[in-house]
Amino acid sequence: MLILGLESSCDETAAAVVTGDRQILAHRLAGQESEHRPYGGVVPEIAARAHVEALEPLVRAALDDAGMKLADVDAIAATAGPGLIGGVMVGLVTGKALAHAAGKPLIAVNHLEGHALSPRLADPDLAFPYLLLLVSGGHCQLLLVEGVGQYRRLATTIDDAAGEAFDKTAKLLGLGFPGGPAVERAAQGGNPLAVPLPRPLLRSPEPHFSFAGLKAAVARVIGDYSAEDIAASFQAAVIDCLVDRTRRAMNRADGATALVVAGGVAANSAVREALSALATENGLRFVAPPLWLCTDNAAMIAWAGAERLAAGLTDPLDTPARARWPLDPTAEAVRGAGVKA
Repeated sequence: MLILGLESSCDETAAAVVTGDRQILAHRLAGQESEHRPYGGVVPEIAARAHVEALEPLVRAALDDAGMKLADVDAIAATAGPGLIGGVMVGLVTGKALAHAAGKPLIAVNHLEGHALSPRLADPDLAFPYLLLLVSGGHCQLLLVEGVGQYRRLATTIDDAAGEAFDKTAKLLGLGFPGGPAVERAAQGGNPLAVPLPRPLLRSPEPHFSFAGLKAAVARVIGDYSAEDIAASFQAAVIDCLVDRTRRAMNRADGATALVVAGGVAANSAVREALSALATENGLRFVAPPLWLCTDNAAMIAWAGAERLAAGLTDPLDTPARARWPLDPTAEAVRGAGVKA
């Protein structure tokens, strides 16, 4: 089985060819950091235009790297949401055109499912069900991954995601873009105990996350402490919240085979170390994808496509692009979270 995967949900344009037995035959990626850096964050219109320019050459290059033609692949998998709608539309329309032209099935992939299944691309021994902490710029959720297309949400953020808080903190501190890696670098030179910052919902009976108050607290201490101490204290506060909420979710994750972390924030080494210790404490395997598979990429989209194709799941060519697309549409509404849940 050969799957061509396309990703364009935010500010990374990517194409990959992945096999059903977990071989990544090709992966091409074009970033947009230089275009967005002057604005301190991703500008949707700039991102969409960059995807238009980059995607077709990336698809050609990925197929060349894999030594094949479009006719050789078994299906086209493209991110159909959630994400910045302009970028999502670029990738999905491209996927539809390629599928139609080659007479191949289209697999419209939920970007979050790409993250959720990416650990299985790297670890063939990871079996369902597993407890997943999906932590990125736009999402912070705990899910019981019961199978392909089967997700039970145990917790979500009631306001901001952890990755968004990292980006905002980096902007406040003048650390540059992208914010997550910048804060992690600054934190290495700071004291995590130097700045008294809140831990929203820590030890609360409510299962969810909240990071808006932590962002506001960082804004109030700018200028009172060094950037390094603020970064280190902020990172420590986020980790305390992630560990506390994940520990609580473990009590509801019946039969979980492992604790898994995925998403952009999963590339943070301190976050990974803390979650690994939590898994060991509770007698669970800890699984995290390689760092490059944590951030947005097309290999995870291709792999999700392979898993869905193996399960007989394909999509019609009129499948819409979606700015919002929850993995568990049956989950109860959460105060403050709205459609982001």
